Amino acid sequence: MKTLVIFYSRTGTTKKIAENISKKLKCDIEEIFDCENRVGVKGYIKSGKQATLKKLTKLKDTNKDPSIYDLVIIGTPIWAWNMCCPIRTYITKNKEHLRKVAFFCTMGGSGANRTFKCMEKLCNKKSVACLKLKTKDVINNNYSEKVKEFTEKLKII
Repeated sequence: MKTLVIFYSRTGTTKKIAENISKKLKCDIEEIFDCENRVGVKGYIKSGKQATLKKLTKLKDTNKDPSIYDLVIIGTPIWAWNMCCPIRTYITKNKEHLRKVAFFCTMGGSGANRTFKCMEKLCNKKSVACLKLKTKDVINNNYSEKVKEFTEKLKII
């Protein structure tokens, strides 16, 4: 099965997990880049507000075509209990090209289940697996077992 991990990461936390998943599955990976500046406190506040309002954003072009993959694993940080704007934009632009999807998220507090439901609705597809991780667990390198369980589910699809 040909698999792609696609993700957005404002601070590097989601990127760390995406790279770990890609390494375990030996699959392609691509980071999404937003054209908006989301750095620092101002970027944090703006990002949360835009996520709450379900805003789209302008993305830099991606290199990988999701239509050639059997499974696309989509990773997002949780912003104000929502998927981040870059992931919302990516899904909106590519939902017709996604065959199967799996989701993962990183978060400071909560919002994963709500976000996964919104992602499924936006994709118009049921996720084959979901992984949610707290930022503190990623920072403390306390996530290996959860990533292993997630990737093992994906290997048998």
